[in-house]
Amino acid sequence: MKNENAVSSQIDGRIGILKFNRPQVLNAFNEELVSETNEVMDRFIKNETVLAIVVHGAGRCFSAGFDMKESAARGISGEAEWRDVLTKDFDFIMQFWNSPKPTIAAAHGYCIGGAMELLMACDLAVAGETTRFGEPEVRFGSGIVAMLAPHVIGPKQAKELLLTGNDKVTADRCYQMGILNQVVADGAEMEAALELANQIVNAAPRSVQMTKAAIHRAYELAEMRTALREALETDIKIEADESPERVEFNRIRKDQGLKAALAWRNTKTAG
Repeated sequence: MKNENAVSSQIDGRIGILKFNRPQVLNAFNEELVSETNEVMDRFIKNETVLAIVVHGAGRCFSAGFDMKESAARGISGEAEWRDVLTKDFDFIMQFWNSPKPTIAAAHGYCIGGAMELLMACDLAVAGETTRFGEPEVRFGSGIVAMLAPHVIGPKQAKELLLTGNDKVTADRCYQMGILNQVVADGAEMEAALELANQIVNAAPRSVQMTKAAIHRAYELAEMRTALREALETDIKIEADESPERVEFNRIRKDQGLKAALAWRNTKTAG
């Protein structure tokens, strides 16, 4: 096993395994984790012995999504700065979609925000039965980095997920929506993911990769990539918004924490 600071990786036979390794902060995606994940994915894709990739999280959960505390501390402002940051975040998520080799997510605990987008970017996904999911960005006044949901589950389901900001969506509900392929007993996520991966690597590699590419071309014909880029532009505008309410929310979040900022927002919307 190769240990980086924020991720660890290993090759098990013909399967590349990537683990998010910031359990003390629920595997939140920071600059370090993003950079190290990019490096591991690049190695797996270039390694001819690796035919499938499994991604999971250390500790209590898959991931709580992008590290909002870090982004607040960095003091990012203006469209130019947000464009640079969010484009990197977008590419980080979409590499799991773009990988020529099938990607499989094994989720447990929590899979929230950007982590849920990453899971949807994977070709297959399994989760433990008590795993909770959600895209709560609208509650924080934020946008969606990679708006895959409309393409993966359709507009009605996507609106329910994205407009409510519900971050307690059950694994069974995600299975019904088509986000998950399997819901398994807690603790059996990696076993299920590796079983799927082994089925894939035992098939003809070129046939697998060409079939994945053909499925993705169906999305290309529907101009999915154009829609995703337009959604990214919307996210940049949302994050760069400097309305008085957003400025105050971010100030409280930076000085007092996210919980205090959400409590302040709730007082503004009450009644």
